Parts: sequence; C-alpha cells; structure tokens
Amino acid sequence: MALVVYLKTVTELRGKGDRIAKVTFRGLSFFSRVLENCEDEARFEQAFRWPIGSQVDGNEMLEIQVFNYSKVFTNRLIGTFCMVLQKVVEEGHLEVSDTLIDDNNTAIQTSISIEIKYQTMDGSVKVWSDGEFLDIPDDCDGTFQFETDSLLSGRSQGSRTSPGRSVHGIPTFRKTGKGVFSAMKLGKTRVSKDGHKKGDDPAILDAENLDRKVMRLGGGVDHDTISLASVTAVTTNVSNKRSKPDIKMEPSSGRPVDYQISVTVIEARQLVGLNMDPVVCVEIGEEKKYTSMKESTNCPYYNEYFVFDFHVPPDVMFDKILKISVIHSKNLLRSGTLVGTFKLDVGTVYSQPEHQFHHKWAMLSDHDDITAGCKGYVKCDIAVIGKGDNIKIPHKANETDEDDIEGNLLLPEGVPSERLWARFYVKVYRAEGLPKMNTSIMANVKKAFIGENRDLVDPYVLVQFAGQKGKTSVQKSSYEPIWNEQIIFTEMFPPLCRRLKVQIRDSDKVNDVAIGTHFIDLRKIANDGDKGFLPTMGPAWLNMYGSTRNYTLMDEHQDLNEGLGEGVSFRARLLISIAVEILDTSSAEIMSSTEVQIEPVSNISESATGKLEEFFLFGSILEATMIDRKIGDKPISFEVTIGNYGNQIDGMSKSSSAKKKKEDGEESEEEETELIHNSSDEEAEDDEDLTSVPSTPPMKPVITDRNYFHLPYFEKKPCIYIKNWWQDQRRRLYNSNIMDKIADKLEEGLNDVQEIIKTEKAYPERRLRGVLEELSTSCSRFVTLANKDQNLSGRTRLDKERLKSCMREMESMAQQAKTIRTQVKRNTVRDKLKLVFNFLHRLRFLADEPQHSIPDVFIWMISNNKRIAYARIPSKDILYSIVGEEMGKDCGKVKAVFLRLPGKKGFGPAGWTVQAKLEMYLWLGLNKQRKDFLSGLPSGFEENKAMKGTGIQTVPPISLVYNMKQVFQLRAHMYQARSLFAADSSGLSDPFARVFFSTHSQVTEVINETLCPTWDQLLVFDNVELYGEAGELRDDPPIIVIELYDQDTVGKAEFIGRTFAKPLTKMVDEHYGPPQFPPQLEYYQLYRGNCTAGDLLAAFELLQIGPAGRAALPPIDGPTDSDRGPILPVPLGIRPVLSRYRIEVLFWGLRDLKRINLAQVDRPRVDIECAGKGVQSALIQNYKKNPNFSTLVKWFEVDLPENELLHPPLNIRVVDCRAFGRFTLVGSYAVTSLRKFIYSPPDKTANNWTHTARLANGYMALTNGTSHSCPHSHPISHPSGDIVVNMDPEPNIKKMNTVVKIDSTTAAVVKVDLNEDEMDKENEKKKKKKKKKGEEVDEEEPDESMLDWWSKYFASVETMMENLRAQEAALAEAEEREDLEIAAESAEIKADDFPVKGTKLKEKSKDKKSSKDKKKNHEGTEKQPPKRKVDELVVYNKELEIEFGNFEDWLHTFNLYRGKAGDDDDHNVVDDDRIVGRFKGSLCMYKLPLSEEIAREAGFDPNMGMFQSIPHNDPINVLIRIYIIRATDLHPADINGKADPYIVIRLGKTEIRDKENYISKQLNPVFGKSFDIEATFPMESMLTVAVYDWDLVGTDDLIGETKIDLENRYYSKHRATCGIASNYSVHGYNVWRDPQKPTQILAKLCREGKLDGPHYGPGGRVKVGNRIFLGPTEIEDESGLKKQTEEHLALTVLRHWGEIPRVGCKLIPEHVETRPLLNTDKPGIEQGRIEMWVDMFPMDVPAPGPAIDISPRKPKRCELRVIIWNTDEVILEDDDYFTGEKSSDIFVRGWLKGQQEDKQDTDVHYHSLTGEGNFNWRFVFPFDYLMAEEKIVISKKESMFSWDETEYKIPARLTLQVWDADHFSADDFLGAIELDLNKFPRGAKTAKQCSLNMVLKEHELPTISIFKQKRVKGWWPFVARDENDEFELTGKVEAELHLLTTEEAEKNPVGLGRNEPEPLEKPNRPDTTFLWFLSPLKAIRYLICNRYKWLIIKIILALLLLVMVGLFLYSMPGYLVKKLLRV
Repeated sequence: MALVVYLKTVTELRGKGDRIAKVTFRGLSFFSRVLENCEDEARFEQAFRWPIGSQVDGNEMLEIQVFNYSKVFTNRLIGTFCMVLQKVVEEGHLEVSDTLIDDNNTAIQTSISIEIKYQTMDGSVKVWSDGEFLDIPDDCDGTFQFETDSLLSGRSQGSRTSPGRSVHGIPTFRKTGKGVFSAMKLGKTRVSKDGHKKGDDPAILDAENLDRKVMRLGGGVDHDTISLASVTAVTTNVSNKRSKPDIKMEPSSGRPVDYQISVTVIEARQLVGLNMDPVVCVEIGEEKKYTSMKESTNCPYYNEYFVFDFHVPPDVMFDKILKISVIHSKNLLRSGTLVGTFKLDVGTVYSQPEHQFHHKWAMLSDHDDITAGCKGYVKCDIAVIGKGDNIKIPHKANETDEDDIEGNLLLPEGVPSERLWARFYVKVYRAEGLPKMNTSIMANVKKAFIGENRDLVDPYVLVQFAGQKGKTSVQKSSYEPIWNEQIIFTEMFPPLCRRLKVQIRDSDKVNDVAIGTHFIDLRKIANDGDKGFLPTMGPAWLNMYGSTRNYTLMDEHQDLNEGLGEGVSFRARLLISIAVEILDTSSAEIMSSTEVQIEPVSNISESATGKLEEFFLFGSILEATMIDRKIGDKPISFEVTIGNYGNQIDGMSKSSSAKKKKEDGEESEEEETELIHNSSDEEAEDDEDLTSVPSTPPMKPVITDRNYFHLPYFEKKPCIYIKNWWQDQRRRLYNSNIMDKIADKLEEGLNDVQEIIKTEKAYPERRLRGVLEELSTSCSRFVTLANKDQNLSGRTRLDKERLKSCMREMESMAQQAKTIRTQVKRNTVRDKLKLVFNFLHRLRFLADEPQHSIPDVFIWMISNNKRIAYARIPSKDILYSIVGEEMGKDCGKVKAVFLRLPGKKGFGPAGWTVQAKLEMYLWLGLNKQRKDFLSGLPSGFEENKAMKGTGIQTVPPISLVYNMKQVFQLRAHMYQARSLFAADSSGLSDPFARVFFSTHSQVTEVINETLCPTWDQLLVFDNVELYGEAGELRDDPPIIVIELYDQDTVGKAEFIGRTFAKPLTKMVDEHYGPPQFPPQLEYYQLYRGNCTAGDLLAAFELLQIGPAGRAALPPIDGPTDSDRGPILPVPLGIRPVLSRYRIEVLFWGLRDLKRINLAQVDRPRVDIECAGKGVQSALIQNYKKNPNFSTLVKWFEVDLPENELLHPPLNIRVVDCRAFGRFTLVGSYAVTSLRKFIYSPPDKTANNWTHTARLANGYMALTNGTSHSCPHSHPISHPSGDIVVNMDPEPNIKKMNTVVKIDSTTAAVVKVDLNEDEMDKENEKKKKKKKKKGEEVDEEEPDESMLDWWSKYFASVETMMENLRAQEAALAEAEEREDLEIAAESAEIKADDFPVKGTKLKEKSKDKKSSKDKKKNHEGTEKQPPKRKVDELVVYNKELEIEFGNFEDWLHTFNLYRGKAGDDDDHNVVDDDRIVGRFKGSLCMYKLPLSEEIAREAGFDPNMGMFQSIPHNDPINVLIRIYIIRATDLHPADINGKADPYIVIRLGKTEIRDKENYISKQLNPVFGKSFDIEATFPMESMLTVAVYDWDLVGTDDLIGETKIDLENRYYSKHRATCGIASNYSVHGYNVWRDPQKPTQILAKLCREGKLDGPHYGPGGRVKVGNRIFLGPTEIEDESGLKKQTEEHLALTVLRHWGEIPRVGCKLIPEHVETRPLLNTDKPGIEQGRIEMWVDMFPMDVPAPGPAIDISPRKPKRCELRVIIWNTDEVILEDDDYFTGEKSSDIFVRGWLKGQQEDKQDTDVHYHSLTGEGNFNWRFVFPFDYLMAEEKIVISKKESMFSWDETEYKIPARLTLQVWDADHFSADDFLGAIELDLNKFPRGAKTAKQCSLNMVLKEHELPTISIFKQKRVKGWWPFVARDENDEFELTGKVEAELHLLTTEEAEKNPVGLGRNEPEPLEKPNRPDTTFLWFLSPLKAIRYLICNRYKWLIIKIILALLLLVMVGLFLYSMPGYLVKKLLRV
C-alpha cells in the first residue's frame, strides 16, 4: 500500500526568491528540492511516496507548506494547504488546484496544483501504474503512431497490467520485425489479445508499408523527415516479467595477451646542466634499457630503438608505468646523476589514435625538486602493439613543425602543455567485513597461549599511483580496522597515469597477501571541461571482491584478490576519500620532494557516508536446469549473499553486527513504526525477529540428458530473503540505472539500423532518426529525474559535481541528437551512425558510478559442501524504485542466470560449458518499500510461509506454490548453421544441436564433416509444463537455449557454441495463420565464450495444448523421411522458397599443400558442394609436376532460396586419392557468402563513358580537393561519337587534373602534356618573378646526370607524405565543418553563415593551433621553393595486393583449413597454423534460365561458360626480379637492442642468402639490392622475402618475413608484371625497364579486349575504341637529338586504361610497396616493414635489360673549415687576485655532432677584461655526408669488444662552445651555439646586431644551408641557461664556415689552427694577454697606465696638496713669531 503525492506547481507567488515545499502525512515530512530565483511560479514537478502498513482513514489529513528558503535564517512560511483524504480514499486518484492559506487562516492569492494517488493491497481502489507519473500516453491497441514529422512510439504502453499489481518501467514496442540477422531474438512479446490483430502487422521497414501507413494517417510523405522509433527492437526484451540474459559467458579480463612496446629515442634538447654526458634510460615496469652515452652536449642525438615484449593481462599491461629518464655521466663505476624524468602509463599510449605517440617531445621534470621547472625535452616515438593491431606509421611532418617543441609535446589530446605539480591526498578511514586470513588451528593455538580469541587478520592498506607506493600502518588482529591516515602523493597534474590502485593486504611474517583490490579511474572522479572539477571522491565505501571467503593455505583464486579477473565473492569494504590540491611551486614553505608521505587524519562521523537504512533482498528460483553432470548427484543448494549478509562461512548474523547497525539506525525504525501505527503489534514484532533465509534447501538433481541434470522444483519454487543494512546512497544507483537504460535503448536502436543496412532493407535513415528522437527525449527526461533527493545525508562533493556534469552532458547530448536528426539523409546514414556510437560510449562511461554503495549480489551453487559455480549480479540491476526509469533492469523480473566456474577455471573450454541455468527472480529495496517485492513474479502462485497464524502479511514466503499450470508443445525448426568452429583435427566438425527448454532437451541428428550443416529437422517437445497465467506466458515465454556440439567417436561431445531464442507463442483460442504464423527462419548469432562462433538459421514456436489435446494443434505436414527414419523435416511454410541456380566453377590449381599424416599429397581432387549438390574437379595426376587442373570449367545446378541472405554456404574440399580407392581429406574451406560471385549481365543501354567520366570527376574532386577545368586550346575535327581525351599531368602536381564531360555522345576533353621546352620556359619565368620579389631561390634545376633512382624515390616519398597530409587536412576540415554546423544549428544560425576555414571563429576555437597554422600557411604559400622536376613513381605505404583487391579480379585464392581451430579471443587473427594449402579458382552463380544474348556474342566458348578470355594454365617460365630497398623498425634480435640484418629470398626450391652483406647493428637498414630468380609457374609461385639477424656464434635468427603470391599478380588484368612508368625515357635514371614498349603493350591489350585500335594519327593523337587521346610525340636520345615517337601517346592511354569502357582497369604504375614483416613466434604483431617491388618477365619474349642500379648512395666526403676570428661580450668569470678585476681566459671549442672525440680547441686569449677575444684560428672537420637524407654518416666500433663497425646517420650540426680556461681546476663552461648546417640563421654583420633573438626566434628568421651557400661569415650568439632556466646571452663569436668537397680540399689544403699551408695571421691581442706571472711588471704597468692613471694622478695631487698644507701649518707658527718679533 502506498500514498503518492505529485506536487506540480505553485503559482501567483509574490516577489523573487528561493522556494521550498514541505509535504506531511502521518507525521512524516518530506521536503522538496529548492527552486532558486523563482518569480511568480515555482514548478516543483516532484513525487513523494509514503509506504503504509494499514488502510488510510478518510478523516486523515495531508498538509503542504510552501516556504521562502534561506541558507542563513529560518525559512519564512508563504502559505499552507490542508486537505482531508476522504475523496482520495474513495476514488484512488485525484487532481487538485487550490489557494493557500496564511497564518491567520485567510486565503491568499498563491495557488497550488497537486495530484494524489492511493493504492491498497486488495485492489479495492483503481489500479494505477507508477509509470503514469511519467506522462506516458496509453496506447492499448499497440498500433504504431506515425506523424509526418516524427514517429515517437517509444513511449507507448500496452494494457498488460494484471489486476492488483503495478507495472514498472516504460515498455517499448514489441518486436514484430523479422530481421534476418539477430544477436538475440528475445523481443517477441505481443500485446494483449484484444488488440493483437492490429499490433501484429509486420515491422514497418519496407517503403511501401511505411508510406501506406503514413498516407492512412493523412498527409504526404516527406522522406527526409520521417523517423521510425523502436518498432524493430532486435536485442532488447520488451516484456515486464522477464529480462534479457547475458549471452557472453567467459570473463574477458584476466587472460594474458601478447603486447609489444616499441620506443624510439630520437634526440634530447635543452637539457639543464653544463657540459653533460647524457644517457637516456627507458623503463617499463621492472625492465630498463639505456641508450649510448653522448659526450659534452646538452642536445644529444640518439635515434635508438627499443622493444619490450610482455605476455600479461590487459589491465596489468595498461597500469605499467613507462618512464623516460636522462642521466648525466653514467658508466660502469658510477650510476650517474639524474637530470629529469617523464612518466606515463601504458594505457595512456594505447588509448591514443593508432596506439602511439609519433615524434613527440617528453618534458622532463625533477621529482626531487618540484620547484625546479623543466629539465629538458626528449623527442621519442612510443607505440603499444597488441595482437592484431596494425601500427600505421604517420607521415613525418615538416622538420620545422617537429622543432616546435611546445606544439609537439608528448601529451594526450586535451591535456594542457603547462602541467602543474599537485598533491593527491588519499585518506583511508576504516574497513569492514574482512575475511579470516588464518586457519582455525592457528586460532586455537593462539587461544591456548594468549587466552583470548583474536581476529585472524592483520590488515593494512597499500595505495599505488604513478609508480609510487604508500602504506598505512598495520592494525593487528582486527576484522574492522580503523586507520584514519592519509597517504600523500606528489605528481604532475593532470597525471598521465589513469588509475589509482587501492589494496587491503594482510601483514604476515612470511609474505603479505592481498585481501582485496580496487582500481579508481581518475577520469571518472574528475572532469577536465570548462566547468569541470579536480579529482575528488568520498568519503565513500569501496567494495572489494576476490576469492571465496573460506581461508586455505594455498588459495587457487589469489589472483582475483590482486584485481585480476572478476571477483567471485565479497571480501571487504573500505572507507576512503580522495582530494587533489594544485601546488604553488613558487611559495617558500613548499616541500620540494615527491616522496610519499603518511599522516594521521581525524575520524569522520558515521553519518558522513549516508544514513544507515534497512534493505530487503528477496529471491525466488523458479527453475534450475542445465546443471553439469560432472558435479555429481549429491543434493544441491543455492546460496545468495549481499556483502557479508547471507554468507554462511563468516557472514553477519542477526545477533552481532546487524543488531549494532540496528541501534545506529533507530531513527529510521521509529519513522517506519510511526507510519504503521495502525498495524497490529504482533506484525511489528514478527518483522523485528525476522531471520534471513539465504539459501535454498538441498535437493537431489534429476537427469535431463547425457550432459545435464535439473532440480525437480515443478510447482514449488524455493525462496530466499535477506535483511541487510547499508548507507542509503540509492540516488547514485538510480542515476546510473537511468543512463544505462538510455544506453541500452540506444544500442538496440543502433543495432537495428546496422541490421537494416546489412540486410539492405529500405529506409535505414528513418530508423536512425527515430533512435535520435528517443535519445533526445530520454536525455531531457534524465535531467528532470536526476535532480531529486539533493538534500540526502552522505552526499559527497563528487556526487554533486557528477550530477552537474552528467546533466550538462545529457542536455548537450539531447541538443546534438536533435541537430544530427535533422541532418540524417540516406547518403549520410553511415557517417551519422558513427557519430551516434560516440554517444553510446559517452553514456556507458557516464553510467559507471565510481563511488560504491550496495555491494553486488552473489549466487553460489553448493554441492557436497563445495562451492561449485557462481553468478554475480550488480545490485543496481535489481534495485527497486517507484520511478520506472530508476529501477534496475532486472528488478522484479525473471532473469535467466548462467552460473560459471570461478577464477582461472572459467577460462577456455571449461568456462564455456554452463554449470547451471537458473530462472531467477530478484528484488532489492528498502525494507519500508517491501510490499512490492512479489509484484513482478509470474502470476498464479500462493505464498508458503514458515510461520502459520494471524497477522503474518509482512513475513516473506519460504516458497511459492504455483497452482496454475499450462501445457504446451514446442516446435523447434532447425534448418541449418554456417561458419561453425572447426572442432576436429580434419579442420571440420560433426555438428549436432541440442535444444533446451525448461526441463526438456532434444538433439538433432549429427551431420558428419562439415562446418555448415543443414539439418532441416523439426524437433517436437510434447507436454511442456509451464507454471503461471496463460496470458503472461503468451506474452513472455521462457527462453530457449540452443547449444551446438561436435560429435566425437571417443569421449564426450565438444562444445561449439551457444545461442538463445524466444519462441513465438500461440494460445488455444488464437488462429494459426498469417501474419504471425507460421514463423519465419531467422539467423541467431552463436557465441563460444566471448567470441562469435557462427550462425544458426532456425525458427521456434510454442503452441498451447488445450482441452482437445494435441489433435487441435496445426498438423505437422510433410512425410517422415524414409531415408532418415523418424526425422521430421522443417514444414513447407517455414522453409525458404527455392529457385533454380547454376553454379559454374573455375578449377585453376592447388598450391602449397602440406603433408597429411606424414605422406605427401600426390593426386589431389577438389569437391565442390552446395545444398546437397556438387561437382568434382579433374584429378591432378602428379601434384609435384603440375599442380594445375586439366579441365578448367565445370558447373552444376542447384535449388537455392530466393532470399540471397539465406543462401547456404558453398563447401570446397580437397581430397587426396590414394591407392586402393582410399581418399584422405586434405583441407576444406566454406564460402559463407555467395553474393560476390553472383553474375549480373552488363547493362548495354547505359553509356559507360559518361558514367566513367562522372566517376572520375567525383574521384578527382575528392583527391585534389579542387577541380580545374581546362578549356580546349583549338577545335579538333573528329568523327561523331569519338571522345577526345587530352592528358597533361603537370609534373609539379602528380595528379590527373580533371575529366570534363562536355556531352556523352560527342567528346570529353581533359588537359595534357606541354612539351618539355615549354615547361622549362615556364619554370624560368616563375624563377624570374620570384627573384623580383627579393626571395632566395633554390639552386638551379639539377643536371640530368646528377639524378639517380634514389632522387626519384625520395621525391616520390615526399609526394606520398604530401598526399597523406592533404587527405588528413581535408578530413579534419570536413569534421571541423560538421562540428561547426552542429554548433551553429544548436545556436540556430544558418548554415550559409558559417565561418569558413581561417576565419575568426575557427581561430578562436583552435587557439592552440592558430598561430602554428598561420605560420605553416605563411611558409607554405610564400617560402615554398618550386619543386624540382623529377619523374616519380608511386610509393604505397601498404602491400600492393591490398591496394588492388588481392589481385582477385578473376582468379580467387581460397585458403584450405585443417586441424582444430584455436581458442583465440581475437577471431579476426587468421590461424596460419591451420592453413594446409590453397585452392585457386573462381565461382560464378546465376539464376536459370539465362538470356540468350550472352551465348550469341562473337567468340563465345560454351566450354568456358562465364569464364571467357582467361589465359591457359599450362606451366610457364618466368624471370623474377626482386628489388629490396630498405627495412624499417626491425625488431631487435641482439642483447644490445640492435640487429645485424640480411636478406633471404625463397621461391620454390631456390634460396638466396645474402649473408655476407649483412648490415651491422642497424634496425633501419638500407639494402638497395636486386635479385634475379628463374621460376616456373605454377610449381614455384609463392615468394618469401625474409630478414634474418646475423650471429657470429650459433644459428641466425629470423626477424620477420613476408610472402607474395606471384601467380595472381602475373595473371591479373591489372598487369602487375612490370609497373608502368610515369614517363617514357630511353636513357638516364628513368629509363624504361619493361622489355615491351608502351606501343606493344597497348596493342596487346586492345587485341585481348577486342577493341578497335590503337590508331595513331597526326598532331599527337591516338584512337582506341571510340576514344581519342592527345599527347607529345618527341623524345630525346642520349646525344640530345629529338626523334618522333608514338610511345608517349601509347603511355598516355595506358595510364588512363581504367577509363576505357568494358575492358578497362587500372594498370599498376611503377611503384614501391611497403610490406609488414611477420614472425610465427609472435603471431599478429609486426616485426618491422620492408620496402620493395617485384618485376616479372616471361622467358618466351625478349629478355629485359639489366636490373636498375638501386645500390645505396655512398656518402660524399666533405670538409668543413671553420675559422674563429673573434669573440665579444663574453661574460667574465674570474676575479683578479690583486685588483679584484673581472676577467676571463677565453677559448673556443668546436665539433661536429657525433664526432665529440674529434673536438678542437682554439688557443687561449688570456685575461680578457672586456669579453673580447681575438683568435684567427682554423678548425678542420672532415665528414661523410648523405645529400638526400641530409645526414652525416659515421662508422665506428661501438666498443672495444665489437666485431665490426656500426654505421650511424645523424643530423649535420656544428657545436661551438666558449670556455674560461682555469689552470688548477676544471675549465668553466660559459655558453654554446649549435648550428644545424642545413638550416641555420644567417650570421649578423656586426657584433652589435648579433642578439639572443637569433636563438629564441630561430624559426622566424631567414635560414641558410652551408651545403648550398658553401661559404658564410658572420656573428652568432653564445647562450646558456640561468638559474631561472631561461636563456641568457653569454657571448658572441665571429666565425667563417667554408664547405669543400674532398677534391676541392686536396687542391686547396689548409693547416689547423694558424699552421701552414695558408696560415692565418696572428691575432693582435693587447699586451695584458701575456702571462702575468712571467712579466708582472708589465701587468702592473698596464694596470697603472691604462686603468688607474687618472686615479693615481688625483691621489698624487691630493698628497701634494696635503704635504703643502702640512708644511704650511708646520712652518706657520715660526714664521708668525719671526714676523711678530721681526727677527
């Protein structure tokens, strides 16, 4: 019973203020939420509910008071509303609007509007549904409501309510759609009988139906606005009584997986420190790897590659910390000093796009001194590769972009570049419910010694975060320890470690053991948005789960306690809180260390985590079936626990803990008692003493079949119930439930849309619009619902912040969904679908509540006192609420629960077998709300209570007795299955299906040796007894479980897969006929563990057997098949409609057949079978000599379903015919979909050229981003119907311009080649223009002789990168525009007003990027040098076959499988070990009869069927030429982290091992080699290119290999024999390498395609078919003479052969392909990549010329001469002993990067007093330079133990340093400058003009390259970092750089320093520079003369003056006396 008051609005309020309402009934008051800043109206829209124990008296009063709310003062009453409930008691439902009265009982203007509902237990008052509060329109007949604008049908509710009980939730539409594909068809419930005729229309997915409905409802159809809501619910159950079972059985986490982490340390910059010798250390977990040491540099260059291999579960992998540290001067003797570190977790890298960071700068910080700031940067690549991940290597950005450190920091998207230090406070308060961690024997021993029984656990808490650990103190012997401590971590914020690990451990003298572990995801307890919040949590309880609670010395499930895998039992709960404080590192009192600190904290009150409430858990097991026979036939019971309540080992009993908790919760008890004041005293007492019943009584199982038992519950269903006490934090779970339900609904809708697209049904866009509409309304609904119960106790800051952010998210999602809905059109469905999937991920993320409240419920099956199997049910799923959306999805519903084995036992095959299947009903709610706990059970039961007598209504039943029973017949129409799992060693299975329904099971027959069985069998289950009301069973039948097994002759049948289905139910009084019956066949997805294992095609119907018995049922038509015994076939109305098809098979040959049972295959044959019919190939007489078939084409006819989706698979089997008529199966393959082989006749009416032109136009517009139409230069006369194509690919832009369609019948003109002369002229003009602008120009066009193949290659790589960049930019721009559109539409501005790229709005939104973009655009437009004219090839960054559809244009390759399939989680990975060979051939399938036209075509060969004009398959000799260019990112094979790779090539029996040419210690070797092999197809057709690692001792290791099928390439129409070059040349680097010239190739293609032509005409024209091509006709020979030729014309046609109608296809251009290297030891993980190409030349035509020389370019020997002329303004470091003068003894040191050991010093300029130094000193640096790569090449031995030299390529950088020389201590470093010789700022003309900006603003200044300029002189600044880590100017140097080649240097030699030859004159230094201790007098004279001259003069004058005054005073008296006496 309950009284519910719905407070709507209060109007006519005076003034403005915050309002609150108080609603009181029977002394219990509820407060509404506070409405802020209300004016005259307050909209509360809030429901209040009082559960009541006795009838409401008509005289009782309801009182509502409205207040002005104040935070500081008491609330001021506005008015009161009182009413007597008499009318409510009579009618049950009342809506009231009335005025309020004030304190003086006078009416005031303010009025109130409320709705009151009252429901009694006996149903005496009108039935109402809580759902009605949600404004759900009733739609009793279940018809779909269509509106032209929207089809919001998701909220309709069928009238299925049984009398006396309420229905919770908003039922969606029942599923009536017969979708062919289905994950789980469980939604087939129907509305009640009175309306089912209307409701049973088929799902409206086809256009006619939909349009008809719309028209019927009035109004025309606007296809762009119609949306279709939940009409075809595919995966969601819509019933009220049963919830959807989980089909995936195996726990996914915890299973180890292969991972490979590759880290490339490229270089470091700006390292803090002077004159360092840095080493970089990369550390992952416990593994460390070091780079080599670089001497005397602050910006070392390494380019070293490290690989770490792991085999661990994903959770463990992603929590590992990856640490990059820089260490100064580490060597064997000392560990070195740490400069700085950077750390992040592996999960952060894995969550990046492509699972990698590429060329990013890691910012180093000092963890010992957090005030120190940045310690430098390390540039690195980090990639994490899991099995099956393909790492796409991003194109390298411009060097300038990469040098922008701040813009390229190694941080995930969205993390600010300025990260701050923060303190993370983890407060640990107390724990509860810990298990025993010691044996009872030890307890007894302790008791004997100590004399008291202590708790058997010594717990402490361990917290791990960002690689640091913190522990609390150990609390000895305590099951309920109290710590009150906080652990403080200091880490950068935001941290790059996503999870914090909290673990309770038991302290033990031997080893500590984990009790339970919980991971806290920081992303879930923080929000980084504008209105976000720092990580915060609690104080909240964390529930920990792990192994079972009974203690054993060796716990087999200990891993579960460590957090690996799903916990199988509650372990403990821990009260913690987390807070973060950002540190101000500038304040003085801050602690600079990052060490973990432990501090005590004050205790928190009991109420801080919420008010303790009494909860009630009720469960009933309606059915226990499918109990594994292995368990044995001992009695079985089921135990249900929630937390420790119900746990029989050490669970909380009524006496101890619960009593204590009851005392805490006295208030709630009092309130409840007050509410039930009319109840009898006895009742209250009964409830008080209610004991929990946590387990069912043991019962002996009964045999179901060979595999399973069931428990004979029949009509008596056992119940369990547990009283439990928890803090009331239901609001968290409610909000989570609402979001989960929205997400489920969304997922269901998206699955619908995907199915509609997959099955190619009409109007997927309408369904997507409906989905978005539902999402939008649901999100808005969340905002109104979630904002309740704000004033509950125990609400944490995280609760408040999460609610705000969730509401913001949901509001924005609702808005975006509305916007996207308007943009959904037919052509945008797929794109929008991806966007909406993002919503789904966001919803799932938001729904996961980080703060726990009620622990999960565990159900354990116990037999013979052993715990066998369990199921874990989240408590939120069964939590009750009066609001339907808030209620758990399984609350008060019957759920099929599958029990599984715990821990590791549950992995693999053991985990797939069901241990038991329970049909279980669960309900969890407050004890106050207990009256509703039985409302969801199937009707028709009586309660059986433990106590008899009066007044026991509140006592729950111990069992339910069903007195209503219905009898049914189940018909399972098992038609066929496909793509099953191979369970036998033959690679096939012997499948049969076992169907379970209730306690019955039946099996189909076994079909031997197939993966695609067609059973065509009807299984009839008679007399199936189901308990409950007929109507409910009709709407909501139990599920059917179908399991497929492989029959083995010996041993038990092996499990293949499982699926669930719901039958279509027909009651006695219903008609068996359309549209519902007979049911249609549908596909059900089979699952094996978490992987899909095929599909089952079947239909199920459940027919009620009435009083008339089975005779009244529809007859089972069709005779019993005499061949198959009493097996019933699927009836005709259900099996598909068949048509006659012919399948033609092309038998080409067999390849790579492996041995079978150690015997070689000698005489193989191929058998093709489809739907019982088939054909056999001719026998291959000798497989070794010729593995091809003699008869090429055969055919057979077969009856197949009309619906293509129901076509059975086609089986290909290869058998070996042995002596004495024996056959051995070699391997098999099943073609699951024949759709791609269906023949469609060409459409003769369509104009192919028009179509092609249109396509090309669209394509070019896409790739170019623009389309240039070129007017035709002069009219050409040509006959009507010809089409002129004029081709000019501008050499600078390597793309065809555009096809311009003029008219389909006349001509299409496309622009073509200018002559090379004209081209040159244009280039010259461009250059002149540029020179006028005053810009520097690159060197002149290179001489042809300077260019080689590598020039072509590098130019092509650059073009590929540019194309990739352009594509990415175009994609980004499109996405950006879309985002802007969405934003604009939500802001309601027109689409036309959008800011386009580059306008202010966009710049604002992309603040970070805008300046960078500007810079890039600026550089791109103005500074880009004209690109050199080099002929290019095409570089594919993937395998060539991927680009050209595996070359299966007419010849397909089918892998033959044998052996048992592997149980891999990732079924996308091909199981290579099972492949035993390949069948080459093809299929063609068409409906009979076929039109006669085809046979009438000229030259039609009837023997070849549809396979006309294919070459013959006789053996052919071919010359194979393999070019290997280079390998990249090889996996290290040696201990030093390097490899010594060399090439091995295998083809047939030929093997080439290029071992002597191995490349030492290199992971990116450049091979530059070509190999020739003669081969015979078909015997030798699989080419293997392998890279091995050379080892001095032992065998060489395989790094990786790649395989190429040469035969498919050779025969492909794409002509993959030899790529077609972009230009035809007869000499030079681009010489034509095909023995056939373009004219010959074209003539052959025309002949084979039966085309007219080619006809060459005057004026550079060629006609092919009805197409005319234009092009140049002259060619230069080696002597420079021009000749006439047709080759250019022919080449133009070949390059556009794909546009020729009917026979055209793209011909393969001259190319380089990039292939991944794989190793069988590490399946699915790339071990590097190799760049190569293959040419093939038939031996029966003229031999090709010599191979192209692609040997690696040799570095050029150069000499760099650096003259140090002068220095100026060098800081003065020394103090003079005598005078205190500042001075410096300056010298300059210089070296080229990588050659530190060859550093050179000038002499010392002593005692410089002004910072000026004069040197005239020459450095000479010889080096080897690779021009193309702009790198210096150094070859040297790594160490004295190295076998040979290692080659390094490093950037050309010159380092100059200025030092202060000291005699008795180390020299002092003053400053340095590093010049990148390819790009450094031009030197200043004078010392004054030289400033710090030359370093700080290097990117903005014009730069020069010494390799182009050759000689440069100027002033450059020396810089160093000051105490604040900022650059300061420490001096200036005047230097001259001069670059010479070796030849030039030999002609013009010079000496080092100032030596001969060409000595430099001595510098004119001041005298003081001489050694002061050799000539001190000179130094003194210098000091006196120069510095102190005037001072000395002044002092002498003053002294003279003093002497004179002294003498005067001295002589004055005597003189005076003399004067006076006149002596």
